[in-house]
Amino acid sequence: MFNLERLRVLNAVAVHGSVAQGAQALHITPSGVSQHLNKLERETGHRLLEPDGRGVRLTHAGRVLAEHAARVVAQTGAAENDLADLRAETLGPLRIGSVGSAVRTLLPRALAELAGAHPRLIPSVRDGEVIDMMPMLLRGELDLLLVESWANRPVFLPPGLSVRPLVDEEVSAALSDRHPLAGRERIGLAELEGTPFASCSPGTEQHEALVQALRGRGVEPDVRYLLDEVPTQLALVAADLAAALVPEMAQWPAPPGVRFVPLDSPLRREIAAVWRAEYESPPIRACLAALCRGLDDGGEHGGTG
Repeated sequence: MFNLERLRVLNAVAVHGSVAQGAQALHITPSGVSQHLNKLERETGHRLLEPDGRGVRLTHAGRVLAEHAARVVAQTGAAENDLADLRAETLGPLRIGSVGSAVRTLLPRALAELAGAHPRLIPSVRDGEVIDMMPMLLRGELDLLLVESWANRPVFLPPGLSVRPLVDEEVSAALSDRHPLAGRERIGLAELEGTPFASCSPGTEQHEALVQALRGRGVEPDVRYLLDEVPTQLALVAADLAAALVPEMAQWPAPPGVRFVPLDSPLRREIAAVWRAEYESPPIRACLAALCRGLDDGGEHGGTG
């Protein structure tokens, strides 16, 4: 691999037309320029300069390498400028992972604000479950992750992560309006014994929280429908095929025929932003600020789960 400083020297000589002028542009001595070029000749195995009257000029090999040097120097300069900009400007990629309800309710407003305030920021978003996306965050494939954590089944956060709580919300039982308990103001989970449930896949936060909540009230869960999107779960609820436990953010949009009934013993879910503490960056800080401003301004709820 060529030495970058020597390529800079070659580029300066090519641009300014002589060793002396190249040295002046680089603020080094002409002998320093000659030393760099002599070392570059040894590295490449080609003569790069040849006599031209009292001075020197680039050989054919020198001109070929100088063209490459010009591109390398330009690209390196652009990289240095971008890195310098990071101290004052938010730019570059921001890879976000999120549970579905936060994608619909929290992120659109925040991303729109970021697009206006930081046009050189390039966010990308993928949704999924915490169990799948946490390893991606730890491997550096995601920069920021919006996770859900249920009060009766707190999410496990490995060491080295920073956490910013965003939303704390109540969980209700989603029932068909034809269900015998749908007209109640509140119900106990034990009263749903014998009712099939719809939930996300085993291992996900929603599924494990549902199972623990029911077993904690002496009910063995009948989780008959494993569906990773809450709207799909609610379609079965509307058809009076199942019940589901649904946080506030995920209750919109619900199909006709679904009632959300609060629980006697309230169950809560939290949405939090997590990121690797040692890799906190201006894009992450900007996104967190935008998310918090959206909540302070009373952002609307609505989501997928």
